[in-house]
Amino acid sequence: MTIRTKLLVFIPLLVLLVNLITFFLFQSGKMVQQGYNQMMDRLLLYNQSAQTAENSLGALHSYLLNPTDTNHKLYTQNRNHLMELRAQLPAQQATSARSSAITSYTHLLDTFLEQQQAAFAAVSAESSMASLAQYEKAEKTVSFIREDGQQLVDMELIIYQPIYGKIQTENKRMYLLGAAVFITNTMLSILLAIWISRSITAPVSRLVSRAKQISKGQLQQSTRPGQQHPNDELGLLTGAFEQMSSDLLILIEKDKESLEKDRLVKELELQALQSQINPHFLFNTLNVLSKLALLEGAEKTSDLIVSMSNLLRYNLRNLDQPVTLRDEVAHVKEYFILQQARFRDRIQLVMDIDPSALQQPIPALTLQPIVENAFLHGIEHMESGAGIRLEIARRPDGVHISVADNGSGMTEEVRQSLMRLESDASSKQSTGLGTKNVFKRLQLFYGANELIEIESKLGQGTKVTIRIPKEKEVEPIHVQTIDRG
Repeated sequence: MTIRTKLLVFIPLLVLLVNLITFFLFQSGKMVQQGYNQMMDRLLLYNQSAQTAENSLGALHSYLLNPTDTNHKLYTQNRNHLMELRAQLPAQQATSARSSAITSYTHLLDTFLEQQQAAFAAVSAESSMASLAQYEKAEKTVSFIREDGQQLVDMELIIYQPIYGKIQTENKRMYLLGAAVFITNTMLSILLAIWISRSITAPVSRLVSRAKQISKGQLQQSTRPGQQHPNDELGLLTGAFEQMSSDLLILIEKDKESLEKDRLVKELELQALQSQINPHFLFNTLNVLSKLALLEGAEKTSDLIVSMSNLLRYNLRNLDQPVTLRDEVAHVKEYFILQQARFRDRIQLVMDIDPSALQQPIPALTLQPIVENAFLHGIEHMESGAGIRLEIARRPDGVHISVADNGSGMTEEVRQSLMRLESDASSKQSTGLGTKNVFKRLQLFYGANELIEIESKLGQGTKVTIRIPKEKEVEPIHVQTIDRG
């Protein structure tokens, strides 16, 4: 059952139950009140009719003694009031157990009204004796009315005494029932609130706890085998969350396997490349050639062979370990010696280096590929005036390294593709995979992006700037190399 269904079913049912019980209590109290009101209405009617008859007799007496307009008006008011009360008596016979006594009492009131009217008529006819005789009869009738009225009151009280006891018992029962309903309603409301809140808060708490575990890297499912989730929205959400964490764990394991395979492949590629030439045989041969050239008086040839040996030795070293900028600058110098032997006075290398920055750690083979690409794609075709400038300076935000040439430059499209580390740039205009590899290794080594800036315009040369972050704590990081373009 969904949470929405629970709320739409159980809460209206609880409200309906409370309303039905409240209506029952109201109806029971209303019936008791109606019976009590009927009894009081009859008692008040009997008492009031007897009192009004006495008041009417007094008004008649005042009028007989002094027939003024004021006394006449008072007499008329009392008589009319008595007639109104008398008209209410027949309606009480249907609900009273003393209907015969009420009938007799009604006849007494009728007799009194007739005698009173006869006495009033005798006064109007100026017959004092007749009016006095009728007054005396009316006076006796009033005494009968008073006695019968009191008897009616006593009889009603006798009849209603057990009924009144039942009313009190019923009222007490209603009070107890109301208290029981209140307590039951409160308990049901509390139980319903706890049930609904637990069905909501418990899954939410589990989701929060699971999210905290995932944030700490604990992707293993915490659900016990065979545990079932509630069949509601939160249960479905919990199941989807657990499925997501399970899929994420599988993807991470697959990614780890893929990275491990890539690492092994790169290592095997590097080992295969290094194993193509026996380094010891190569270096021994180069040393023999260098000594032979020196013995034959070819000192420049001997120096070139030594530079070539140093260049190959540096390239075949353990590339997993970082080097210093001092090592990289020395490697660039060896490379430039070989290139200068080829281009002679057509090229020139200018260095502006801050010695305090030469201890900065950097991945191996970082500067030489950039300088090499400056030769290959920048100044190789120039007949004269070709130059490369290498600047290393310490700045407030770290060490800045720039390699600039005055060659052919590149288009904005090619520059943007290099900044995005795209590998499908034109081999004639781009620095190819070697530059991409250098840039990517720098990002991995320093753990930051936006370390590289390339400035270039067609016909005005290219400048590559590397910004090394300040005080970078470098650990030995495996940064693989691939073929340079």
